[in-house]
Amino acid sequence: MIQGCTSDAGKSYLAAGFCRLYANRGIRVAPFKAQNMSNNAGVTPDGGEIGRAQLLQAQAARLSPSVYMNPVLLKPEADSMSQVILLGKAQPQLKAIPWQERKDYLWETVKSSLQKMQNDYDLLIIEGAGSPAEINLRSGDIVNMRIALEAQAQVLLTSDIDRGGSFAHLLGTWHCLERHEQQRIAGFLLNKFRGDASLLGNAMEWLEGKTQIPTLGVIPMLNLPLPTEDAYSQQAGVLNGSDSDCVSMTGQVTRIAIIRTPYMSNFDEFDALINEPDVQVAFVDKPTELADVVAVIIPGSKHVSVDLEFLKQGGFAARLHQLAAQGVQILGVCGGMQMLGRSLNDPHNLEGGYTSQGLGLLAIDTTLEAEKTTQQTTATLVNSGAQVTGYEIHHGKTSADNGVKPYLKNQQELVIGYVQGNIAGMYAHGLFDNAVYRQEFLQKLGIEAQAGEWSEQVDAALDTLALHLEKHCDMAAIDRAIGLRG
Repeated sequence: MIQGCTSDAGKSYLAAGFCRLYANRGIRVAPFKAQNMSNNAGVTPDGGEIGRAQLLQAQAARLSPSVYMNPVLLKPEADSMSQVILLGKAQPQLKAIPWQERKDYLWETVKSSLQKMQNDYDLLIIEGAGSPAEINLRSGDIVNMRIALEAQAQVLLTSDIDRGGSFAHLLGTWHCLERHEQQRIAGFLLNKFRGDASLLGNAMEWLEGKTQIPTLGVIPMLNLPLPTEDAYSQQAGVLNGSDSDCVSMTGQVTRIAIIRTPYMSNFDEFDALINEPDVQVAFVDKPTELADVVAVIIPGSKHVSVDLEFLKQGGFAARLHQLAAQGVQILGVCGGMQMLGRSLNDPHNLEGGYTSQGLGLLAIDTTLEAEKTTQQTTATLVNSGAQVTGYEIHHGKTSADNGVKPYLKNQQELVIGYVQGNIAGMYAHGLFDNAVYRQEFLQKLGIEAQAGEWSEQVDAALDTLALHLEKHCDMAAIDRAIGLRG
């Protein structure tokens, strides 16, 4: 099990790396995370929702993803409210159960999922959440030490040494645990290390003297094109006219902006676009940052009415109308497409029962239906006939005026995307992973896509990460801890 002293210590990244490391040895390994909180979700082949981190870890383990890998997914809809996804399906009735009582209810599903995964695989790589030392959360814990004890897992406790204070974090976290929990920790990992390892001196020996736990890895920082759970601000720069600006085939600076809304979801689907060498992509927070852009993307949303109001009140709506009139390409994905339309209606009170006027850039109208669509999708780009793959996660059902053309059709021949001049929207997520879609999208901007199929690049990065961990961790000690023999 990989636990962390803090959020963003690299647990998801390390879990993916160890999944690939052991898969490359021929071991039947699988990922598991009892409870995830993220609006970055994906869809399993049978239509269940799980966290994107577990989808990546399944790929690392060379497995088809399963809802049992992430039995509980919490998708924040407000500061104190989340949609609960249980075994891949939304459970709106759970919102009415008080949090502590809900934890007891969820634990039974978590425990049975863990048992199933242990029965089906030779080795699980389990990811914790946040920190196991959060005293105020320990009584309701179903994702950290309670899971470690239930699974009898050997825990690697990791700290982000790039932040500073790693040895205090590790020692302090260890001190906050009960004695029987401390006994589950097999070793410490220092993650995201930069510089000269000799400067660490005898700090590891000092820490082991205090805890009797060895440091089993000093893992250097390694920048790889792998999805991150929530740290989207680290993935793209700011549109500031810097020397890093890219130049298109027409000789113009090529800038693409993604508007960062409060409840933006599935932002990792733009990783492939961000990594295109001839494009500068940035998440923007203010309409003044929408200067000299050739395209603007409104991403998916977990609370469409709130994000729509953000666009209106923050000045984005007026700016988008200006850009649309100038011929700038504007794309809305899922909730982003709904915001581009004329009206949004929530008759089943899924997001507060609103009726909202949209931005009015696409002549479409959307009603949120009680039943949620969650499926992997093979779709056709209507303009070119090209086949692409992605996934759908939405409650919305959208209708369009005659002047709006189909942009995308799914495998059921249903229109799931619309285009009206330079404005387009689609329900499909993940299309930028397809080289053919990036090529078609970028060609309109005078850019030649170069990055190829994104899944192949991610797969190569996972192999690189596995070798990196093999080199910088004491794998003999880790193997002994989990009962593997050479």
